[in-house]
Amino acid sequence: MIARALEAEILRLHHAEHWPIGTIAAQLRVHHSTVRRVLAQAGVEVTKTPVRASIVAPYMAFIVETLAKYPTLRASRLHTMVRERGYAGAPDHFRAIVARLRPRPAAEAYLRLRTLPGEQSQCDWAHFGKLTIGRAVRPLMAFVMVLSYSRQLFLRFYLGASMSYFIRGHVEAFTHFTAVPRVVLYDNLKSAVLERAGDAIRFNPTLLELAAHYRFEPRPVAVARGNEKGRVERAIRFARDAFFAAREFRDIDDLNAQALAWCEAAAAERPCPEDRSRSVREVFAEETPHLLGLPDNPFPCEERVEVSVRKTPYVRFDLNDYTIPHDHVNRTLTVLATLDTVRILDGAKVIATHPRSFDRGAQIEQPGHIEALVTRKRAARAHRGQDRLQHAAPSAKPLFLLAAERGAHLGVLTRGLLQLLDSHGAQALEAAIAHALAEDTAHLGAVRHFIDAHAHARGQRPPLAVSLPNDPRLQNLRVRAQPLTDYDQLTKDATDDDGNDTPKAQP
Repeated sequence: MIARALEAEILRLHHAEHWPIGTIAAQLRVHHSTVRRVLAQAGVEVTKTPVRASIVAPYMAFIVETLAKYPTLRASRLHTMVRERGYAGAPDHFRAIVARLRPRPAAEAYLRLRTLPGEQSQCDWAHFGKLTIGRAVRPLMAFVMVLSYSRQLFLRFYLGASMSYFIRGHVEAFTHFTAVPRVVLYDNLKSAVLERAGDAIRFNPTLLELAAHYRFEPRPVAVARGNEKGRVERAIRFARDAFFAAREFRDIDDLNAQALAWCEAAAAERPCPEDRSRSVREVFAEETPHLLGLPDNPFPCEERVEVSVRKTPYVRFDLNDYTIPHDHVNRTLTVLATLDTVRILDGAKVIATHPRSFDRGAQIEQPGHIEALVTRKRAARAHRGQDRLQHAAPSAKPLFLLAAERGAHLGVLTRGLLQLLDSHGAQALEAAIAHALAEDTAHLGAVRHFIDAHAHARGQRPPLAVSLPNDPRLQNLRVRAQPLTDYDQLTKDATDDDGNDTPKAQP
């Protein structure tokens, strides 16, 4: 039974507004059969709308037969085949028909995976967005390893998924468990499997070195059998929902500290799926005696990169530049990096150590590296100046020796002598230096004094410094000497030397 008000509204819309049954049903949010029943009870004769024959009906048998023979045939290809047989319908409508008629594979059932204590662990990478550090935007990747029997969980975040981080994740996971499982199960990721053809597998050699060090067996899952590592997949979903969601952290170190605390507390206290009457921590305590022990030394997991250095004393590593001593340029060096430190080696010798930066385009410098290069360049400039002076004035060499014996600043002396050479010439400088040596002095002021004294003795005035504007037109301007005869004529017409300047009487 429906309300009388609803019946009245249906009749009103039919008689007064002349709405069709479908419109009335949509407007009043009732089924169209309800509208038909109300109208029939009111004596309204309702006729059903004739159903148009579908244009695809003549081709339905062909479509079903073709899909049964080729279940994965694309709808676009099948549409072309049907059009060749006369079909004129649109591709979108046809695609919907094919999706409805395409045979579905039967659902596959799986056996529940059972493992023994200490037998197996599963690990994988998971992407958790991006992290901005300075000018760099780096991927935030989580390395997850879970013990298949106890479901003990390890979670660690890294700024990438490179091979060095992959190895480091294993080492830190084994350290966290204080033990090693006998088998580690992987998906067919490149960090584990480089190439695979059926059962023929070529593992990453670094992973094999790690496995030999910790004595576990690396084992990839079968191709297209991701369900075989479902425990790590569920562990990743658990970490997303129970740990990372709505999580606030300052940086990746803070995030990892929180992740470690979560693994040791909340994640370890959850019920074990194999025996919900016990916690993961309790089952892990049962599993621990069955795991392999740790070796005496952890596997080295430093990132190792060979880099080529050009003329500048910088090494480019992971988007940033690190300084090196200037005498190690133009060669190939080795970078060994941890999460905190970058060491640079020339052969087996460590030539520089820096704190690691995860920024982009940063210059990490040691002041001593740059100061040594600046000092060398300054000394080189002074050496070139001394060579020039010794060629122009041979007495400059003993002057430098004397100045060095007396602790004078050779750079200041060199710059001053070069200025005297440019302003007075080589001959005058040589004479002044010889005079200074004769007086047993190597002071710049003495050389300058003797140059001025020699110029005064010859009746020459000391040169005046002329500063011209930085204009090529003025610097290249040539001034021609003018004759002085006109000035001589003027002196003849000047007053007498006796001071008698009385003009003569005019005739």
